[in-house]
Amino acid sequence: MAKVNTSDFRNGMNIRLDGEIYTIVEFQHVKPGKGGAFVRTKLKGVENEKNIDKTFRSGESVESVRVERHPYQFLYADGDMFYFMHQETYEQIPLERSRVERPEFVVDGLICTLVVDVESEKILFAQPPDHVETEVVETDPGVKGDTAQGGSKPATVGGGAVIQVPLFINQGEKIRVDTRTGDYMERVKS
Repeated sequence: MAKVNTSDFRNGMNIRLDGEIYTIVEFQHVKPGKGGAFVRTKLKGVENEKNIDKTFRSGESVESVRVERHPYQFLYADGDMFYFMHQETYEQIPLERSRVERPEFVVDGLICTLVVDVESEKILFAQPPDHVETEVVETDPGVKGDTAQGGSKPATVGGGAVIQVPLFINQGEKIRVDTRTGDYMERVKS
């Protein structure tokens, strides 16, 4: 339970506020002409996904939370439970679907990052990589003459996500997708 001062705030730092863990997305030290200085922050809830704005008095202390990120391989989903395996110890860990970020991009064998609260050893959430290679499971067939400048069409990829792809992409092709935005990036050459 290390306490940190507002002058120690950094983007990406994790703090405990009202019993919840938040990540500092953005902070700004403000020194008005009158009155005391303060720190304006934007916080994102690690477990609850809430985005809040909070203002701290300058010099105020909050509890810092140390988290670690570990690579785990996704094995399978069983109902609302996702099962991950540590790459070296082969330990399997079940995690609720609600604690898996962007589960529609998580497919068998994908290496995800599990974020763990070091103090309590509780797994906070699982996060897929920012970019994944996935197969187009279902889409309308491409027509001769469709080009990259054309338009786009919906396509279902492995894991169940529906994204917009260029008209020339066909079912069965592998593509690279940005999981943060759900945007098509490029066709993967085999």
